[in-house]
Amino acid sequence: MNKLRKLIIGLVIGLSLPALAAIPYSYGQEQTIRLDGNAGGKRFDGIGVVNGGGATSVLLKDYPEPQRSQILDMVYKPKFGASISALLVEIPGDGNSTQGSMPSHQHVRGDLNYSRGYTWWILKEAKRRNPRLTLDGTAWSAPGWIGNGKFWSQDAADYYVSWLKGLRNVYGLELTAIGCRNEKGADYDFVKRLRRTLDANGFTDLRIHAFDNWNAGKLNFVKDMASDKELRDAIDIVSGHVFYQGIPVSAEEKAMAEQLGKPIWNTEDHVYKKGFDCLISLVECFNENYIRYGVTKIVNWYDIAGIYPLEPYAEDPPTVLAYEPWSGHFRVRKALWGYAHYGQFSEVGWEYLNDACTDLAGGGSLVTLKSPQGDYSVIIETKDAKEAQTLHFTLSGPLSGENLCVWHSNEQEQFVRLNDIAVRDNEFTITVAPDAVYSLSTTTGQQKGSYSAPASRPFPFPYYETFEQYEHPEHYGYLPRYTADICGAFEIADRPDGTGKCMRQAVPAPTISWAPDWKPYTIIGDSAWTDYEVSADVYLNPGDTAGIMGRINDVGSGYGFIPKGYYLQLADDGQCRLVVVRGKVDKKALVGDAEQQALIKRNKDTSEGGEKLLASAKLPGISSKKWYNLKLRFKGNELTGFVDGKQILKVEDALYAYGMAGLLAGQSEDKTSTPYFDNLCITPIGESVSTPTPPSANQIPIYENSASDDIE
Repeated sequence: MNKLRKLIIGLVIGLSLPALAAIPYSYGQEQTIRLDGNAGGKRFDGIGVVNGGGATSVLLKDYPEPQRSQILDMVYKPKFGASISALLVEIPGDGNSTQGSMPSHQHVRGDLNYSRGYTWWILKEAKRRNPRLTLDGTAWSAPGWIGNGKFWSQDAADYYVSWLKGLRNVYGLELTAIGCRNEKGADYDFVKRLRRTLDANGFTDLRIHAFDNWNAGKLNFVKDMASDKELRDAIDIVSGHVFYQGIPVSAEEKAMAEQLGKPIWNTEDHVYKKGFDCLISLVECFNENYIRYGVTKIVNWYDIAGIYPLEPYAEDPPTVLAYEPWSGHFRVRKALWGYAHYGQFSEVGWEYLNDACTDLAGGGSLVTLKSPQGDYSVIIETKDAKEAQTLHFTLSGPLSGENLCVWHSNEQEQFVRLNDIAVRDNEFTITVAPDAVYSLSTTTGQQKGSYSAPASRPFPFPYYETFEQYEHPEHYGYLPRYTADICGAFEIADRPDGTGKCMRQAVPAPTISWAPDWKPYTIIGDSAWTDYEVSADVYLNPGDTAGIMGRINDVGSGYGFIPKGYYLQLADDGQCRLVVVRGKVDKKALVGDAEQQALIKRNKDTSEGGEKLLASAKLPGISSKKWYNLKLRFKGNELTGFVDGKQILKVEDALYAYGMAGLLAGQSEDKTSTPYFDNLCITPIGESVSTPTPPSANQIPIYENSASDDIE
């Protein structure tokens, strides 16, 4: 009898007999939910992802087709994969902002280039897939010239406007909202200044959200909006971070925002979990943000992990892991289907249905969204439930009477379609299992999109890059294949002697950093490499230092980016140094910053820290405006540095036995070196390579045509 009863329940909720074993015979009292099409509710402003807050997708740009398009489809194509409805990007600022840095459109005052980096391309490709996608943006870091080092300035407002003009005039795109700055306090004068500057430059429809902080007191500014009309008029949306399992919106803050007529947005939440736990927690996050705090837009960090695996947060938050552009291999995480349970069943502009967004009596929650045409979707999660629950729905008012499709996820299978539910006499019932997600909807067209990815392959080794294959650097966003800038901007450039292409670190001054600073560097290769040689030609401007790096096995916690590894450095005065770097975090910057302290603890950054000089030498005849070849050899515990083929330094050090290669530019308190690099070569010890490593088949530029650099 028990087995028969479970089978009946299973037919309702779409489970097989083996999956029913965990469902108790006693499955709790029936709960009734009233769906009233006339009940009204807050406007649904979308669910989505952040691209940025680090160079989150820098390797995605290097993927071959069709894999590059397939990865984008899985996140942005409607009713296919995640089907997100909101995208927030970092407005690039040259500085590290978690995993890495993205090149600014204005490295220096008066500079303007709308082809740098890949953010324009991401926005264009996402919007092309979903024209209804809402676009949002804000800065983490910024070039040091802004406000002479002070972000809250007219320079920053003008910087935003110049970026928006490029987005509009070159790429034909418009943001729907913009923030002030990511997680860096509140400045009332700045948000007022930004509003005036946007209005004066033709962006009157662009809404401002503020102030995008995560810590205690992050919404204290709301009470001041009531007495400050200009502040109230400047801030269209009350926004903050990490409401889910973080510091929530208080009942008073929620009431004040509602009284002011301002929606509340969560412009960056965090669900750092694995497997199905991430999927169901994402849905719980979306549901709870509205049910608890009245949040109408929830954006999670971050979308596509187009980064190297050793970088922080390389696996747990994103939807797709895209670590291998040289092979085309990628992997979809279960987390993606958590977004799909919302994204494929709702659109921006729908409304939350009053009295139909609630906790479940037996654990879990549900949210109901209604379209202007009367379609509706119910998104249910039962993360905290201990047993099956029966939910009885009654319908009234202008709601569709069509049958409901049912899509379901649990630990064993994700985003599968179950039998439709028939609505009879304006009622229907469903029994839901614990630890599961359900989307019920009168809409149609949902699908579980999928692609077969090529097999994984190691990074090409040996590797040789001459930069001559980038005839039009602007078509590549000025970024060569496979390098991942951790700070600064290592861009394809003309050689200073006029004999071809090379790479240059293009940022001339320390940035207004989002996190504790170090110096510019970029990484490349395989973190499993042990014994090898890395070499590059370097060209020093007056006052410059430049270096090559090896055995890099860590690039910081996400808040601070000092690596763990070795570098060989040459200055224009002939000083040559071999240094081991031990991943220090600036503790002074963390005083009173509990969230960032927890972040570092979570990443187990317990190293001794700092830099240790292993050997040095003063070389005669070295000067600026000349090319020199640097080579660093790793053979067991033996490290050897060469300049122009001559052995200069040799030491024994056993701290790091493996890691990636990289390039480095020096930095002082007020100056950043802008050296040139060419002929980057990574080989087995004693071997040479004469043929540049070719691109993989179907690796194509991200920009077909160059963007104008003089749009005003």
